Amino acid sequence: MDNQSSKWRKFILVLNCITLGIGYCGGPLISRLYFLHGGQRIWLSSWLACIGWPIVLIVLIIAYFYRLKTLGSDTKFFCVTRQEFTSSAAIGILVGLAGYLYAWGPAKLPVSTSTVIYAAQLGFTVVFAFLIVKQKLTSYSVNAVVLLIVGAGTLALRAESDRPEGESTKQYVLGFVMTLLAAASTGLALPLLELIYVKAKKDVTYIMILEIQMILNVFASAFCTVGMIVNKDFQVISREAREFELGKAKYYLVLIWSAIIWQFSTLGIVGVVQYGSSLLCGILIALLLPLTELLGVVLYHETFEVTKGLAIFLSLWGFVSYFYGEMKQNHKKKREEEENPIPQTEMDQTDLFVI
Repeated sequence: MDNQSSKWRKFILVLNCITLGIGYCGGPLISRLYFLHGGQRIWLSSWLACIGWPIVLIVLIIAYFYRLKTLGSDTKFFCVTRQEFTSSAAIGILVGLAGYLYAWGPAKLPVSTSTVIYAAQLGFTVVFAFLIVKQKLTSYSVNAVVLLIVGAGTLALRAESDRPEGESTKQYVLGFVMTLLAAASTGLALPLLELIYVKAKKDVTYIMILEIQMILNVFASAFCTVGMIVNKDFQVISREAREFELGKAKYYLVLIWSAIIWQFSTLGIVGVVQYGSSLLCGILIALLLPLTELLGVVLYHETFEVTKGLAIFLSLWGFVSYFYGEMKQNHKKKREEEENPIPQTEMDQTDLFVI
């Protein structure tokens, strides 16, 4: 890889890091804004989290014309096979369910609370990855799972003091349980997605990742659309807009920006994983966790008690424990590769949209 291509890839990596930060911090905050000022439709909120897939489609169209120009007329628009499409569609429905469950968090809980609970996703991911893709469990990953569970349990013990004004204990507990189930659903979806990559009979490229991500969101949004139709959410949007505390125009702006910001998170994750590593992506999410908590406290004047601080500390400790173990494993693997080097073909400049 020449110097110019290397600089370009670094630029794309930094851009995706920024995109991930915007999506991961902004998504829960704007969802909470919707519910704080009169929004009540949970299916609508979950639908907005995945309906931004046309943004990915635009990126794929641009990438296709770039590849068409550089690689010739034989270039295909879609890289995924029929089996990969079917598997992605099934996972997309699971993602839609996870989105619906997650929407209960911003609806019933403070942002700073729902974010800590959802951090348990890493613990569920480790467990399901062990069962589905046979990922090896280390003392560090087991320690992370325990810490994340204890962190969420700490919040459950002080539910009464953290409950928003006007929210019943029953609704708070429901939001807590639903958010935890959302974390479990997402923790199941990620190893299933990895299984697609493992079973792929070709190199997993960035374009392929984007295609799978779009398929996931298309079927997730279809799942949520059915829920909205059954719950008659489409019929009440205009009425809810008129009654929205910030005004009708700002209501629609909140909906539009919610769809865009949540898609930023998706694009950021796949970009950082491809141009950096899953380890770097996890570290960034860990660093963004306290920032999201702080923004929830500052912007929405949420309470910040000792128990919540302890839960954040335990969650961050869990993240650090997990990724420290990953760093040790990667260092060991790298050392083994240096002792037994494998010849690799140097990447061509055109690989930006090919990989």
